[in-house]
Amino acid sequence: MVRFALLAAVFSVAGFAAEKYTGPKPPKPDLPYLLHAGNLVPTEATEAKEEKKGKDTVYTIPGEQSAARTPLAEPIFILDAQTSTPERMELYKVESRNAQREVSLTAKRKKGGVSPLHLTVFPLDGKLYRIEAGEALEEGEYCLSPSDSNKVFCFEVY
Repeated sequence: MVRFALLAAVFSVAGFAAEKYTGPKPPKPDLPYLLHAGNLVPTEATEAKEEKKGKDTVYTIPGEQSAARTPLAEPIFILDAQTSTPERMELYKVESRNAQREVSLTAKRKKGGVSPLHLTVFPLDGKLYRIEAGEALEEGEYCLSPSDSNKVFCFEVY
């Protein structure tokens, strides 16, 4: 009876062990890729221009829309984090204005102000990570950005 209980415990723990990731691997490090079934779509990597406007900081990204597109309302990203820190990624909805995209952040988070959308980060294998939007996204333009950088990785939900 003790042997049966011990074997049952071993198999139940093995069932909870993380499985090795067998999906597609990103060809470039430190670039988030949208996961579409078995395919990876690179996000648009660029630098946002930072400008102070009163108490707000406006980040401007060239172009009206991103070439990286997904039909998924809760996109999944795969990231080979060689030098980046996936846990520091933030997700923002950006507005298209005057042939560019922008997001405006206030120094003090006021009611109704822009704040990052929820993300969940899962380690997969070594420095490989799965990043998921933690809520359904409306159609529109979005960007992932490390919290300590003006680097942005843009995509569109359609």
